[in-house]
Order: sequence, then structure tokens, then C-alpha cells
Amino acid sequence: MGPPTDPVGSADVQPTSSDVVVIGGGIIGLSTALFLAREGLSVVVCEKGQFAGEQSSRNWGWVRRMGRDPRELPLVVEAMRLWDEMEALVGCDVGFRRTGILYLCENDADVAHHQDWIARAGAYALDTRIISGPELARRLPGAARTFHAALHTPSDGRAEPQKAAPAIALAAARSGAVLLGNCSVRSLESSGGALSAVVTERGRIATKRVVIAGGIWSSQLCRTLGLRLPQLGIRSSVLRTAPVEGGPDGAAWGPRFAYRKRLDGGYTIADGSRSLHDVVPDSFRFLGDFLPILKREWRHMRLGFGAPLVAGLRDSLRGADGAAMAFEATRILDPQPRQRQLAAAYAALQEAFPIFRNVPVVQQWAGMIDATPDVIPVISTVQSHPGLVIATGFSGHGFGIGPAAGRLAADLVTGAMPIVDPRAFRYERFIDGTKPLPTTGV
Repeated sequence: MGPPTDPVGSADVQPTSSDVVVIGGGIIGLSTALFLAREGLSVVVCEKGQFAGEQSSRNWGWVRRMGRDPRELPLVVEAMRLWDEMEALVGCDVGFRRTGILYLCENDADVAHHQDWIARAGAYALDTRIISGPELARRLPGAARTFHAALHTPSDGRAEPQKAAPAIALAAARSGAVLLGNCSVRSLESSGGALSAVVTERGRIATKRVVIAGGIWSSQLCRTLGLRLPQLGIRSSVLRTAPVEGGPDGAAWGPRFAYRKRLDGGYTIADGSRSLHDVVPDSFRFLGDFLPILKREWRHMRLGFGAPLVAGLRDSLRGADGAAMAFEATRILDPQPRQRQLAAAYAALQEAFPIFRNVPVVQQWAGMIDATPDVIPVISTVQSHPGLVIATGFSGHGFGIGPAAGRLAADLVTGAMPIVDPRAFRYERFIDGTKPLPTTGV
């Protein structure tokens, strides 16, 4: 099971109409709903299971600018500003702290790679720089070894995924949004070439504006509208420890482990060097789209064959009805963590930081990252479907940039001046012949 999240209640009655319907109760959908409700619009959020029950509560909890794709950096800057304001925005502490993040370097090649990112980031690099020697050692208390160098951003930080998205949900509800948990969307209706309603398992909601923010489920939902959205899932495994006295603050990534200190004094631990893709029918459908990134990252990618492929084939054979059945059959996607990978990552961390030896593991879990071929999200209107906005494909970056992504999606819904230029995130890049261009970010 996933980590326990702060509770979020669900409305008892589904409205018959709404200005906007948001599909997906993760941090992106909930942030979108919050900003729309604050503008005075009536908003309904439909979540097939538990609010923040999937990747929004299962991620590492990093809030970073460092290493991001340059196309994302303007949005990240806005996200950091919103994280600074988050306690005032939602009315409680969600654990955001600017404690800094480190990318540990083993050799000069790693340093050169990070220096390349600093050059490409330009003014957006702000306080990011390469550090080494005593300065690096001071930021790694308890380390039993010396690292060659590190890319360091003091102004990056961390927050608590199990608190943040639920707090945003509750703030949206206080602002007037209607939250419907365990309420799957079955179809979208159109009239005269424009959206006219969302049909849920509870009934029909008349609306002319819809936001699809369903994470890993978004591509499948878009397919029911005849929209091709290349997106695949990456399974990410995580563990958390009991509290540790005197451990390093903030967060760091190394070749065999990554850590983030938690608000409760424990640590979230993972292996950021290897990714697992569970093969599904979409793996073949979108193979051509993902070939460029696969060619670059194949050494770090593992493929899984099993139940997800079988379930996907079954749902594909059922067509649109199969999609609706899949949403209701899997209220919360709860993939199995890769325990051997986590054990190896924790052993590597204990080798580097002996203070973690004999510290018990409290829980292990996995989540599914929604990845796009160019590793940047879709936050976009759709030319062929007036009234529709898609916000998905955050490729492991969704938690950190979530508040700003929600603000941008809300701007696109209302037609307001967007918080940042949205052209890099347009949906049509996947259907107009544009070649996916993943960068060499970290």
C-alpha cells in the first residue's frame, strides 16, 4: 500500500452542472481547481479513487529547479514562488523548506555534465554551482567517504507529498470546489463540436470546460475522445525510514541512492539511477515516439512483462467501455515496489552514511510516473476540442512544479494571461510532426 495521506472528504451530492470539471484528484488537478475556485468559477473535481492516492503522494518530495529542462524553468520559478506562499495559500504547514539539493559527482565527467546544464540554464541557474572539498563535506554530515564534487542549489527544497496535495484539496473545497472521491468519469459528451457534459458513474454534469489531469490514466481517457496522447508509465519504488538523529538535511542524488529528509525526522530513500517500465499495449502503440529517449537511456531502463500487459490487452479489446471499466476496477493504482532495488539503494546509503545503519525501514511503496517522449508535460488547450485542457505527462516533475502547473492550466481554462508562455507544453507537438527532443538534463 501507498503511504498514509492526510484525509480529504468527498461531497455527498454530485452537481448537475458546473463551470469546469477537473478529472483527476492529484496535485495538478487539485491546484487547478483551487485557482479556478478562487476566481469565482464553480468547479467539480472527479477522482476515481482517493485524492492524492497515486503518484502525488508517492513521489520523492523534491521541489527543485536544478537540472530541469530549460523549457520548464520559467514554470519552475513560478512554482517555487507558490511553494514559498503555500502555508498562507492552504492554511497549514505542508513541510516546504528551502534546505538545498545536491547532485553528487563521482568524477570529472559528472562535473562537466552538470556544468553544461548550468550553461544551458543561463539566468535561471540562479544560485546553482559546483562545490567540493570542505564546503561539500559540511553539507554531508556523517558521510564516511569523500565525494569528488556536487552540483548544489541552496534555494531548492523539499515538501511532504502526503500533506501537500490533501491540503490543496481542502483549500479548494473551502474556496467552493466540489470534491467527488470514488467517482470515475465514464465519458465526455459534445454538442455542436464543443464539450457539453461529463458523464460519471454517478450521472451527468453539464459543463463546457473540462481539464484532464489524470496522471498515468490521461492517455487512456484522451483515447475515448479520439485524441492520441503518447504517454507511458515508469514505476518508481521508494522507502521511508524511522527518524534519524544527526543525518544530512535537505536532499541529495548519488549514483546508487537518493535521499530526502522528511518532516518527521525520517528519510525517503530511492534509487534514481534505474527505471522500470511495465510493458503495456501503449508501449507498442507509442514505440516510435519514445525511441529517441529509449536510445539515450536504455542503460538505465528495465522492462517488466506481466499483469499490466495482460490487463492492458484486455481493456484494449473492450474499446472505450474497457477504459471506463479500467478506471473503476483500479480505484488506486498500487504497483509493487522493487524490494531488491530498494535494499541495494539503502545499503549504498548506509555505506556512505554509517549513521543509517540499524535504522529500521518503516514502509516501502511504488508509484507510476506519467512520462512523455520529450520528458516535459502537456499543459495545453486542444484545437480540435474547444473547452478541453490537458495537464499531464509530468515525467517525475509533477510534485515540484504542481502548484504552478495548476495555475497555468487554470489560466488556459479562463483565457487569462498565462502565468508563463505555454507554447513548449502544447498538445499538438505530438501530432503535427514535431520531433520529440529530450534534453540532457539531470
